[in-house]
Amino acid sequence: MSTILNPLYIAVSWVIITIHKAVSPIFSPDSGISWALSIIGLVILIRILLIPLFVKQIKSQRALTALQPHLKAIQTKHKDDRQKQSEEMMKLYKEHKTNPLASCFPILAQAPIFFALFTVLNGIGKNPPTAHGVLTQADVNNAAHATIFGARISATFLGSTDGSVKLVTILLIAFMSITTFTTQRQLMVKGMPKMDSSNNMMLQQQKIMLYAFPLIFAVSGVNFPIGVLIYWSTTNLWTWGQQFYVIKRNPTPGSPAYIELQEKRAKKSGTPLPEVSTTEETQPETEVKGQRQQPTKKKKPKKK
Repeated sequence: MSTILNPLYIAVSWVIITIHKAVSPIFSPDSGISWALSIIGLVILIRILLIPLFVKQIKSQRALTALQPHLKAIQTKHKDDRQKQSEEMMKLYKEHKTNPLASCFPILAQAPIFFALFTVLNGIGKNPPTAHGVLTQADVNNAAHATIFGARISATFLGSTDGSVKLVTILLIAFMSITTFTTQRQLMVKGMPKMDSSNNMMLQQQKIMLYAFPLIFAVSGVNFPIGVLIYWSTTNLWTWGQQFYVIKRNPTPGSPAYIELQEKRAKKSGTPLPEVSTTEETQPETEVKGQRQQPTKKKKPKKK
């Protein structure tokens, strides 16, 4: 595995050391701020390069969201025939040129990059520090002993008794969990169309992710070096901001953010939005075709 990922180790470590050399004249080469800025700069560079994959992921998720009513109709129609149900779903996916795994492909493509990044940063936190890529042993030793807010970036919450390390790690773990929760909640509240929650797998998965991911970060974060926590905090903040921009500027059709944007544009242009009633009570009654309307009898005046 290390042989396969070695080109990624080289690329990741090269970016870190290049940014470190660029900021060293401003801060000390031994300063934790220099190494923290190197990690933050690396995350920003990688996320910029991955924007095309993010756009592709958004398009795939929206396509699947738009197909939810059709998928539910197929499940209801063929609820007693699993094979026919699967055939109709695959036919629907083919017609719309998408599939359930389409939104996962960008995430899978990012996995090797993030794994290489984590390995390089985690190597700095080992005892003794381990060099990967173009980083020399002197580089990782320097980074391991660099401090930020009085805490070494190679230290972990469980592996240190230093109060500064405890405080910095708790703050970073809390930040990671909060940004993960708010990012997921932002997507569910603003970025997704209203769905029937009784039988919707996508909505159920989103609810699980809302509470599971922050808990995972909180539990596993105590084992990560501060350098890795800086990486996760930066990438979580980027994800939140990137999603906030997409939901605000280009929301999913049918979502609350989309309705708000349409109302804002209509108010700005002075053209009111057409009101569409969906209740059955306001629907006009229609005559039944083919049925002759019976004439009403006129009452004759009574003879005196």
